[in-house]
Amino acid sequence: MSDTATVGAVKPRHIAFIMDGNGRWAKKRGMPREYGHRFGVKAFQNVLEHCDKLGLEAVTFYAFSTENWKRPKREVDAILKLMDTYLGECEKKIDDYVFRIVFLGDKAAFDEKRRARMERLEESTKNRTRVLNIALNYGGRDEIVHACNRLLDEKRTSVTEADFATMLYTAASPELDLIVRTGGDLRISNFLLWQAAYAELYFTNVLWPDFGPAEVDAAIAEFSLRKRRFGGV
Repeated sequence: MSDTATVGAVKPRHIAFIMDGNGRWAKKRGMPREYGHRFGVKAFQNVLEHCDKLGLEAVTFYAFSTENWKRPKREVDAILKLMDTYLGECEKKIDDYVFRIVFLGDKAAFDEKRRARMERLEESTKNRTRVLNIALNYGGRDEIVHACNRLLDEKRTSVTEADFATMLYTAASPELDLIVRTGGDLRISNFLLWQAAYAELYFTNVLWPDFGPAEVDAAIAEFSLRKRRFGGV
């Protein structure tokens, strides 16, 4: 669906997705959690393609948090294997992407090969104006601490909010308008804490592997009805 008029007169510039429910989706089918993650990747690709058609300036996906390392090793290994597959596909199709690819989070937790692939993708797409953020080994509190340490390294004695924003992983993105969380939980789970200050929140019971273009349109339609006052009246 490419007709943005059908999803509301007011369109967000930047949407972030908390992709929750892969494990529960698999469990409902009597399958291991990693089975759900495979279908979660397909949902990610469908949603990204739709956001591209809608002309969004930035899209952010919460793929792997700093806390996700606590999950069973089998599940973590499966997620990392899927990540490797996706990075490889990105490298092969890099010229087909319209987005600048940015990996949010601390890359130091990944091995040298994975870090190098992420850095190559970021470098080769850096001149593109629209942004695809993929949060890997990401935590909102960790991002704020990281930004503070960057400012300390510059020996700043005072900073503005604008200064601080330039030190965040999302510095290349416009202001966040909408956070969408699938899976039914009503929290943001340490995701984009600074950026979420005035973002609209949209929660759905749909599990991530079942989330697609129609659900994106529903979220944007709801967003278009919100009254965004930013502290005013």
